[in-house]
Formats: sequence, structure tokens, C-alpha cells
Amino acid sequence: MLKNAKDLIKTEANAILGLSKKLNSNFLQAVDVILKCKGRVIVAGMGKTGIIGRKISATFSSTGTPSIFMHSAEAVHGDLGQVTKDDVIILISSSGETEETVRLLPLIKRIKARTIAITGNIKSSLAKHSDIVLDVSVEKEGCPLGLAPMASTTATLVMGDALASCLIERRNFKREDFAFYHPGGSLGRKLLLRVSDIMRSGAHYAKVKDSAKVKDVLFAITQARCGSACIVNTKGKFVGIFTDGDLRRHLEMDSNLLSKQVKDVMTENPTVIKAEQLAAEALQVLEGRKIDELPVLDKNGKLVGLLDVQDLLRSGIV
Repeated sequence: MLKNAKDLIKTEANAILGLSKKLNSNFLQAVDVILKCKGRVIVAGMGKTGIIGRKISATFSSTGTPSIFMHSAEAVHGDLGQVTKDDVIILISSSGETEETVRLLPLIKRIKARTIAITGNIKSSLAKHSDIVLDVSVEKEGCPLGLAPMASTTATLVMGDALASCLIERRNFKREDFAFYHPGGSLGRKLLLRVSDIMRSGAHYAKVKDSAKVKDVLFAITQARCGSACIVNTKGKFVGIFTDGDLRRHLEMDSNLLSKQVKDVMTENPTVIKAEQLAAEALQVLEGRKIDELPVLDKNGKLVGLLDVQDLLRSGIV
């Protein structure tokens, strides 16, 4: 069984490696046609190749090339209405003779959309009547029965990835663009989420005057359910922070700490973060400084909130 599995993996690996020898001017033309497409890239297929087509379409969409998948059989029952002359249609069929896919060609020609065939048979009906043909033929499938598509579907998927990879470079598609299309993913959160989106503000963080007694500051911290208090002077200017660590350090040395003014025991000029900075940057600061809270200032230096490491945990940044 292990030998069988290893042989299958080698067969599929060889099929992928063999693709590089089949890349030619047709591939370059396909990339250019997709780049110039004013509509969408519509990927069509049936069965196993249809499933691969869905993945290729999804990859296009997530990397800056608007795309949808169209089931070949459903196309002739109304879904062909999705196609316009501004679209590029990628038709996938290993044999190039899949009836449901091939019969779309004359209909697509009437619409005047451009067609790209991804097929394992460059002499097939699909290849002969498509504008551009990409060869994904394989020497063998790897299936012990010689029936189930294995190497051919893998080769088709890789050809789709090769197109997507080139389009990413040609479009100068960046990590930030990818994050925009994946706001729910971890990368999206890291690249798009800003401090202002997750910081504590208003009654959700403790802000007290520097003349306040330490015991009152502790009450404010408890009420706000956070681990520190941001300190401002009589003019409302941010001047320091008082944390649990400050409390422990001073309490060991001064039994009268609770009756003192917080300005005498606070940490002056603490590390801060700007509201417009990325949450991922705040995480780097917290980890680098080995602290748990960051006072948040706006672009004018005014105190607007507090960011706690717990806020980053809840947002999924950590």
C-alpha cells in the first residue's frame, strides 16, 4: 500500500513537472487576455474538473481577478445569461470532448466572449474551437483502474495557479490588497485592523487626574475592568500611566501609598501608540517592551483610549 501511494505521488509530481515543458506563447497570450478583460473570468467545467474549476475561480477572485464559476450543464439551462462579450471564458475538460462543455462553444461565440481551453487533448473539439489552448495532458492518471482523474486534475489545478501567479505580478497585487479581500482571515486582521478599531475608550478605560489619590485610581481601574489608569493633568494633557506593576512596586516600600497623589507614583512618559497605527504594530510594541497596556493618542497627541493585550487576543491578532 505504501508503494502504491508513493507511486501515485510520483506520477502526479511528474505530471506537474511536465507542465513546464508545455508552457508556450499560448500561456502568455492567456495571461494578457485575462489582464485586458473588462468583465469577469468565468470558469466552466463538469464533474471533477468542474470542482477544480471552482478552486481556480476562487483563487482568481481572491487575488484581484474578478471571477465566477459556471457549471457547464447549468449553463444551457439559464446560467449562460451570466456571460457577456466583455468576459473571458475558461473551459476545462481533460478529454476536450465533454459534451456539456463543448456545446457551450457556439453559444459563447455568438456572445463574442473570448475563450481559453484547458485540456489534456490539444486535438479535441474543445481545443480546435477555442481562442487559446493550454495543454495539461499527462502520461498516466495514477488511478489503479486507470479511470478516476488524478494526475490530470492536479495538472489542471497547477495550470490555474500558474495563471493566477502571473496575474498577481502583472497587476502588482500586494499583501494589503489580498488582506482587503480576506478581512475575516488572520492576514486580513493583521494588515487591516487598526488600534482605533479595538482600543478601549469612553467609560471602558480609566482616565484620572494626576491629583487623584491612589485609592481613587484603583477604584477607577476596577470600575473600568482594566489593568491600568491613564493619567492627565488639570489641562487634560496625558502625563503618565499607573499600572498594577506600579502598585506592587510602591506598596512594598510605602504603607501610606493609597493616600498619596497618583502623580507621585505614576510612570511618566510611558510607551504609547497612535490610534491610526495597525493593531499588529501595537502587538510588536507590547511584546518588545514586555508590557500589557498602551495608552492610545490621536494624531494631535490627545489621549483617546487604552489598548490592552487582552483586546488583541479577542480580535484574533495574537
